[in-house]
Amino acid sequence: MATVDAYGTPIGGQTRNPFNYVKVEQLARDNTTAWLTLTEITNQLNLFSDSSQDVYLLAIELATRQAIEDYLGLSIFATTYRVWYGTESLVASPVCFDLPEVSQNSNSALSGVTISFVKYYNDAFPPVVTTISNTEYFYDNSGNKVIVNNMPTSVNTVMTAPIYIDYVTAANPMAAYPVIKQAGLLLLTHLYNNRSNTTDIQLKDIPFGVANLLRPYKPLVM
Repeated sequence: MATVDAYGTPIGGQTRNPFNYVKVEQLARDNTTAWLTLTEITNQLNLFSDSSQDVYLLAIELATRQAIEDYLGLSIFATTYRVWYGTESLVASPVCFDLPEVSQNSNSALSGVTISFVKYYNDAFPPVVTTISNTEYFYDNSGNKVIVNNMPTSVNTVMTAPIYIDYVTAANPMAAYPVIKQAGLLLLTHLYNNRSNTTDIQLKDIPFGVANLLRPYKPLVM
């Protein structure tokens, strides 16, 4: 049986369930680059030789792509996140900080995640943001976490989440998968045909619809 601290957290545990972050913020996201082409969209919607709705179609294309990214928890295009951690994360040595979103670069030698920095608020009054040297941590792609070798003892113990990490997920190769694109086209068709939040008829999912096509590609965390 694992030894636990006063909060029931495993001491020296290399993984966390649930994950040990307090909150997640999305800092930057590609809001302009098209993923599905206009040709693919107009063919799907049978709008041949009709360019009158191109601006609208590109707008819902962006919404479609971002909805699929959110559903999968994987970045079709690069996305920047900030993750906050409380001092309860400091029960192990070295310290492991779980990341909520992961990606995989098409180059197998790369992790798909780039750590921008690891920072914390110190115990001064008022607290001062301090940066941890990048020689003191590394990204563990086997567990999608940042491992810090030596965490300073001056971390603020009064703040709810005094530690934060900024990182960027790389564009995922799944963006080119035909099954993912087909799910995107199905979702885009739904958004195109249903332009209201309410309906006077009962709708139901089609067999082998968006969720069925995407579910095998959701990251499985044990």
